[in-house]
Amino acid sequence: MQYVLALDQGTTSSRALLFDQHGSVRAVAQREFAQIFPQPGWVEHNPEEIASSQITVALEALSKVGAQPRDIAAIGIANQRETTIVWNRESGNPIYNAIVWQDRRTADLCERLRSEGHGPLIQQRTGLLIDSYFSATKISWMLDNVPGARALAEAGKLAFGTVDTWLLWKLTNGRLHSTDASNASRTMLFNIHTGAWDRELLDLFDVPLSMMPTVGSCSDIYGDASVNGLEGIPLAGAAGDQQAALFGQRCIRPGLTKNTYGTGCFMLQNTGRRAVPSANRLVTTVAWKLGDVTEYALEGSVFVGGAVVQWLRDGLGLIRRSEEVEALAMSVTDNGGVYFVPAFVGLGAPHWDSYARGSIFGLTRGSSAAHLARAALESIAYQVADLLDAMRLDSGDAVHELRVDGGAAANDSLMQFQSDILGVPVIRPAVTETTALGAAYLAGLAVGFWKSGLDAAVSANHRRFQPKMPATQARNLRNRWNEAVSRTKNWESGSGV
Repeated sequence: MQYVLALDQGTTSSRALLFDQHGSVRAVAQREFAQIFPQPGWVEHNPEEIASSQITVALEALSKVGAQPRDIAAIGIANQRETTIVWNRESGNPIYNAIVWQDRRTADLCERLRSEGHGPLIQQRTGLLIDSYFSATKISWMLDNVPGARALAEAGKLAFGTVDTWLLWKLTNGRLHSTDASNASRTMLFNIHTGAWDRELLDLFDVPLSMMPTVGSCSDIYGDASVNGLEGIPLAGAAGDQQAALFGQRCIRPGLTKNTYGTGCFMLQNTGRRAVPSANRLVTTVAWKLGDVTEYALEGSVFVGGAVVQWLRDGLGLIRRSEEVEALAMSVTDNGGVYFVPAFVGLGAPHWDSYARGSIFGLTRGSSAAHLARAALESIAYQVADLLDAMRLDSGDAVHELRVDGGAAANDSLMQFQSDILGVPVIRPAVTETTALGAAYLAGLAVGFWKSGLDAAVSANHRRFQPKMPATQARNLRNRWNEAVSRTKNWESGSGV
């Protein structure tokens, strides 16, 4: 068997990559799918389109190298996390669109839960802060708002899953209703210390236990695919996309830290077998479970990272292709005093403000499209710096370098600015497909394609960005950013007016 197939199911596209035994990418296929915005702050996907696009690109990746199912040792899945799908067990049909992790429709419910004092219990059991980001309130919303859903759930006829679970179900024609520990830890219903669904939290959110999938290891054979063209390939690995990237970046020792620049930005720091509670509004999450051993991570999430470039492209029409943003931004020497806080769906860590909204400050008659593009790119780096500050305080460890991956990590100017603002080196691997690589590693290890995580090491060739900006200048820039963020907060509630 020559390859491991990684399914990288993201927020805006489904991708499939074939890796050989050297950890090199041999084929890639990608397909975007529709983003649905029924109301301000609401974000949905069509679950059937998620599945069909993912299966289509998997078959396309195989066709690019002329591979047959017998050539594929295993399939690993990395997926957008927290996105919530509920379907009828008998028909297999979703009862509603997938409610995406970015969706803020349950912000008021989360506020009520906080005011009722449930925050400490939820954080202690799950490692998470109460927020509509996570799956629990999304499930509750569906059961309360889709006609007949509550009765079907109580009768045991509905199944819940994050995207990994949905894909496992579809790839096996409904034989598997399973998830892995890393995805389970993002639901706000999973006790990360006992490794089981928490009955008290299920009761709190009024979610029947019968809806929940079986929780397994991140590197284990779940079953075999039965979809035409993929028949018989072992489904042998699954992890949330950010945990997969942490594994793919080889952050396998406590203290190692990575940031993924995707639709959002996600920073994780390995804390080993110790679940470190956060006092700085980060979350404690399962990094992965291998066999019976669970390892943990601290995580901070930025809701809008690379998506700000998509908005410049699709919302404003400033660029035709996302790749054009770097040249436009670098056509001016600085941001011209413009600061852009892309809080389109609120602010994530460490602010956790569901009522913040996107804002642009410092516009003058001299401001141009280039200044706005530069401010948009810089906003990504500022948000990542906010995460790293909180992570340093929580872990008590100095972060000596930041490993990076994801689409926007290919932007040299952004990575240099990131290093300047952080004051530490930024390390970009030669293979930036670390999310898919992590999923491939997990699956390949389960079937013996690789003997250990080190046997499939990424090439040592990497790009290192060193800080060049004077510390006083970096501090002044961040002070202005902090001022912009403060003026953005609480806008939607009206009290900020």
